[in-house]
Amino acid sequence: MTMGQESIKTGWNFDNSYARLPQTFFTSHNPTPVRAPKLVILNHPLATSLGLDIQALQSEDGVAVFAGDRVPEGSAPLAQAYAGHQFGHFTKLGDGRALLISEQITPAGERFDIQLKGGGWTPYSRGGDGRAALGPMLREYIISEAMHALGIPTTRSLAVVATGEKVIRETYLPGAVLTRVASSHLRVGTFQYAAKWGTVEELRTLADYAVQRHYPEAADAENRYLALLQAVIKRQAALIAKWQLVGFIHGVMNTDNMTISGETIDYGPCAFMDAYDPATVFSSIDVQGRYAYGNQPYIGGWNLARFAETLLPLLHDEEEQAIQIAQAAIAEYNELYQRNWFAGMRAKLGLFTEEKEDESLFENLLSMMQTHRADYTNTFRALTFGTLEDTALFGTPEFTQWHEQWQARLDRQQESKADSQELMRNSNPAVIPRNHRVEAALASASEHGDYSVMEKLLAVLATPFAHTPEQADYTELPAPSDRPYRTFCGT
Repeated sequence: MTMGQESIKTGWNFDNSYARLPQTFFTSHNPTPVRAPKLVILNHPLATSLGLDIQALQSEDGVAVFAGDRVPEGSAPLAQAYAGHQFGHFTKLGDGRALLISEQITPAGERFDIQLKGGGWTPYSRGGDGRAALGPMLREYIISEAMHALGIPTTRSLAVVATGEKVIRETYLPGAVLTRVASSHLRVGTFQYAAKWGTVEELRTLADYAVQRHYPEAADAENRYLALLQAVIKRQAALIAKWQLVGFIHGVMNTDNMTISGETIDYGPCAFMDAYDPATVFSSIDVQGRYAYGNQPYIGGWNLARFAETLLPLLHDEEEQAIQIAQAAIAEYNELYQRNWFAGMRAKLGLFTEEKEDESLFENLLSMMQTHRADYTNTFRALTFGTLEDTALFGTPEFTQWHEQWQARLDRQQESKADSQELMRNSNPAVIPRNHRVEAALASASEHGDYSVMEKLLAVLATPFAHTPEQADYTELPAPSDRPYRTFCGT
């Protein structure tokens, strides 16, 4: 299964650095061909940035690569091994329905993983079929691209191919394969796997690889493994703050879903919050609310502590000193997160300066939003444009008082009101992937083969800070319902 000259025409420029790691960390394995692959959607801007030829990608041979029917010349398909704490319980895992095809070197010299999700059975499938349904793959495409447009580090979606086959879940569903692009698929769970089932030298090799690939500046540090830990903590603190600032709920923050690169990964039961409530949970399996919106910062710290544990043999030869070093690093997480969140909230309210009272200004607003079940995104949008009558807070005495305090706060900075509004316009999205809009797009695609609803949604989500009249319909809330919105793992 090689493509010969087709790889050259397409623009694939592969290197296989992960395949050069010890075989502890992967199993070489080809994708399983499908019956009748058909390209559903191709991400043209992403393909271009990767150095790929769009016309060649849409050819029969190009689509065959996305489907797993052909393996491009120079690639080395493999399934990665990793472990993870799933809802707090540790278990051995691995790519059960994903295959790393290779790493694409772009014209700019950047390196990205090219992974097929839904590419068939692997040695880590644990009884599963390794396949994926069309709906969940399109969901990941929509949400990951929306996150990218919002300026949030994320894996991205290059293509979705329908397989022409059915997958069996609760019912028969149309099958699909997603091509996912990532800075890498190194996870906290990858390090947990190495620490549990590998040797110290294999763990060191993995850590050195992570440093080389993501944090080359750490290589010259006095303790490169401490520098690695600190860098991952810093990136995750920034990432989770960005989630909170747009009301994103990941839904399944297991340690195998936390990347070393600091990118958002795995868009299974994720969703965006409408009415502000820290207890919001969408995932059908999160019955205890472990991964509720308000818990995400805490869980981020918990996951990072598990990462720090894996590095103990590398941090210091003496275990007690290694623990102290790790604890000191983890202790910085909360302050880093708060600093990022405060900076983001100031931007959302047009504040260029810092004052001690800012925290209470933020918390009082959020408390009112929770009490009155105000929509998170639309409230900040209304504050941006002065359309306060559109909010659930309008007319309440506490909001009137808060608004006066906010205006006085704005007056105490040198920047003009126009400057503040511009900052708010660029910090408060007009549109997010509203759950009812996403579901409508997925239903139209999966049930009727109509992708126009999704294409219109993607076009709107591509410029979330444009605040155009065309986006107005996509800011509307869903009709009231007695049944809470629920999402499901995309298996």
